Amino acid sequence: MDYSHTVEKITAVLSQYTPRKIASSQAISAAVLVPIFNKDNRPFLLLTLRTETVEHHKGQISFPGGAREAQDLSLLETALRETEEETGIPGSAFTILGELDDFLTVTNFLVTPFVATMPYPYQAHPNRDEVAELLEIPLDIFLTDRFFEMKKRTYQGVSYPVYFYYYHQYVIWGATAFILNRFVELVFGYNPAPFSVLDDPRNLEYLQENTHRKGKQ
Repeated sequence: MDYSHTVEKITAVLSQYTPRKIASSQAISAAVLVPIFNKDNRPFLLLTLRTETVEHHKGQISFPGGAREAQDLSLLETALRETEEETGIPGSAFTILGELDDFLTVTNFLVTPFVATMPYPYQAHPNRDEVAELLEIPLDIFLTDRFFEMKKRTYQGVSYPVYFYYYHQYVIWGATAFILNRFVELVFGYNPAPFSVLDDPRNLEYLQENTHRKGKQ
């Protein structure tokens, strides 16, 4: 994949796309960045390997970002602030290309992703309380089924399809894998899953089921 052409394609698609929003008074508002950079003229993604001491999603691979705080004027501000707090890369280093669909996690975070470019090499100072490692993942591994797997997982008595991507010793799964899958299908028209994730039940149907389940607790 050529970096410049890839960014042009992402920009063109997202500039014409209206992200699907989910309204939920029960969920915790959060935002993440999907950072893309040029390494050897190939598009790479920057992700974080979370420590085992963070409150949520211990030891998982995620996009930089986190929960919205009272002082954040927008979810984009949340994504940039949290990214800087986690990685040490200043918000001013990112150029926003567009916004993706909201995603409601089974852990009750309502996540808004923003796609951005960033310089490479970059100056990073990871927060070691939150980030065990910064990962550079080539975007093209998400455009093949060689590194993809779908499994069923049960959470609080409900079975869900869960996506997994494998890169060397790393496993990207859960919300991060779903967001990546949606992003790749939206921009490049490719999806290794047996059904379109753009019609995934974690939109309205998932929200209704999740709300109903929580109301019974």
